[in-house]
Amino acid sequence: MKILSIQSAVAYGHVGNSAAVFPLQRIGVEVLPVNTVNFSNHTGYGAWRGSLIAPEDVHDVILGIEERGVLPQIDVVLSGYQGGTGIGDVIVDAVQRVKAANPSAIYACDPVMGNAKSGCFVAPEIPHLLRDRVVPVADIITPNQFELGFLTGTEPSTLDSTLASVDIARAMGPGTVLVTSVERPDREPGTIEMLAVDAAGAWIVQTPHLPFKANGSGDVTAALFSAHYRATGDAAVALERTVSSVFDLLELTYQSGERELQLVQAQESYAHPRMQFTAQRVR
Repeated sequence: MKILSIQSAVAYGHVGNSAAVFPLQRIGVEVLPVNTVNFSNHTGYGAWRGSLIAPEDVHDVILGIEERGVLPQIDVVLSGYQGGTGIGDVIVDAVQRVKAANPSAIYACDPVMGNAKSGCFVAPEIPHLLRDRVVPVADIITPNQFELGFLTGTEPSTLDSTLASVDIARAMGPGTVLVTSVERPDREPGTIEMLAVDAAGAWIVQTPHLPFKANGSGDVTAALFSAHYRATGDAAVALERTVSSVFDLLELTYQSGERELQLVQAQESYAHPRMQFTAQRVR
């Protein structure tokens, strides 16, 4: 499998491509990383250095890849955080080029906008760009519950309301939706859930909730789920594999006391997920 991953990159820490590439490689996926920013560290620190990469330069890199004759071999286009408005057009164009070369390729979009605690942390125009122009051309989207609400103009909370929001999102274009950070009012205390929905049904997995913020965990989740789903075509299996790996990564990070994901130290969790969580069919 080959994945064209169009995301941010940092020198220190693990977000964007700096979070997604290694876990994908560890499960045997060939990754072509195309960076959209080149920062010293993620912006959660409040200070960083580096620059956004101009959309035309990102496009140029993708064009160079196309000139090598690689696009027919691309199975998945993956995108995450979009630092500026112009990058959306570059991503959509890349998806169109890849699908023209390989009609079986899919586009997985992580519509990064914010979360329930922090609110939106991207430029004001980005959420509208994602909703109106990017998400409709995606095959898979991986929003958290907060982002799902914005995309669909709803307020998902219960399982039924979250499933209803997913149905609205699927009607926008993407056939498969993975919802992360699902926090139902009636869930067991100290837990958090992840929900996967496609044409075959809907499945949810519950794990212990680790009480810390882990920048980049969503990027790892989107990457692994997209790869596992592309490989198996089974949302439940892809969900179980992804949740198993990501929970072990988060638990190791939490126990380490470090702020940054212990991405390398957790590598066996990607290659050989323990499958310690079982997906429950909810539809």
